[in-house]
Amino acid sequence: MYRKRIKPLLDITFAFIGLTLLSPLFIIIIVLIKLESKGPVFFVQRRIGKGKKEFKILKFRSMRIDTPGDMPTHLLENPQRYITGIGKFLRKTSLDEIPQLFNILKADMSFIGPRPALWNQLDLIDERDKYGANDVFPGLSGWAQVNGRDEIAITKKARLDGEYVKKISFGFDIKCFLKTIASIFSTRGFSEGPSE
Repeated sequence: MYRKRIKPLLDITFAFIGLTLLSPLFIIIIVLIKLESKGPVFFVQRRIGKGKKEFKILKFRSMRIDTPGDMPTHLLENPQRYITGIGKFLRKTSLDEIPQLFNILKADMSFIGPRPALWNQLDLIDERDKYGANDVFPGLSGWAQVNGRDEIAITKKARLDGEYVKKISFGFDIKCFLKTIASIFSTRGFSEGPSE
């Protein structure tokens, strides 16, 4: 009941409220991005959604337009050379992710769920298949996200995503949400370069 009916309704409702309340912040971020660097305000990327269906994820652009595409930032050899000044702040605070409220309104995503894999992250996609984590909507944040973010291995990330699938409930989503807020302030598990 919660997963099929209540959760989607809550997602759409809170995404609409969020976009309304955050509209002044959107305008400020858009102006700052345009003032600092050439290129579009939004970054659009192919991601894998529910049922392994592709969709286009939206983010505020935080990197220069000559950044290599379709590669996780923490795997870039020297990501700092590509990140803009405002982009560094947006990424550290996760404000670059808030345009995904539009993805939630379009029913491509949920507030809480496995973070959507890049279309070419086949190892992560295959590993998630073992736990049914490709059968739910990806999230703006998720259980694996708040338990290591960029620092954990693919196998552990998929296992945590599978744990979320088994425990989906209103209470567990609230727990993930609260841990997300805490991790944003601590920036725990945030990485902008190759892991050792």
